[in-house]
Amino acid sequence: MLPAVILAAGFSTRMGRDKARLPIPGGGWFLSRLSKTFLEAGCSEVIAVVGPLGDEIHAAAARERLPVRFVVNPDPSRGQLSSLQEALAVLAAHEPSGLLMSPVDQPIVRAATVRRVIEEWTRSAAPVVRPAHGGQHGHPVLFDARVLGELRRADPAVGARTIVRAHADEARDVEVDDPGAFEDVDTPEDYRRVFGMDLAEADALATSRPAGRPPGRR
Repeated sequence: MLPAVILAAGFSTRMGRDKARLPIPGGGWFLSRLSKTFLEAGCSEVIAVVGPLGDEIHAAAARERLPVRFVVNPDPSRGQLSSLQEALAVLAAHEPSGLLMSPVDQPIVRAATVRRVIEEWTRSAAPVVRPAHGGQHGHPVLFDARVLGELRRADPAVGARTIVRAHADEARDVEVDDPGAFEDVDTPEDYRRVFGMDLAEADALATSRPAGRPPGRR
């Protein structure tokens, strides 16, 4: 069992609107694209951690029958690790072999990159596996089962970096040529840089699709 956890509980203050539901030119939206990528790569399930006001994300996923399990973080202000810990609490009874984790603001990572991360973990049994390029680390990050307890007990204010650093000698980097593994889309300027258009243009494209054709289905 190797689930993927998408962290989508943030307040998106720099973007000015919910990043999980941002449209992707050509079809889909941030959460739907990332969810489908993880499933295509072979993950056993996808868990999306949303904030207490995530009803619109639920509704959008239900309209598309997106195979995602939702977990609510009642207080996202505690930081990203608190969202991961909410997912870990749900997963505890299932004893997963590990998990993949990614923030929702990196939606265009390739399935091939995710598969390479999984393959390296399968080969090496490393506690932490990450995509890398030119010394830069990206997402998703794969945590082996043996470090999940450490993540559960870690201080949310400090974050998961302490766990990654604690296992730096055993961790594995997977060199990839995939800009989507490293691109953070946090602001309207980031969106324009990554997708080559303004959000208003992308919104117009999304709403101009024929009726009955949900975003992301062709």
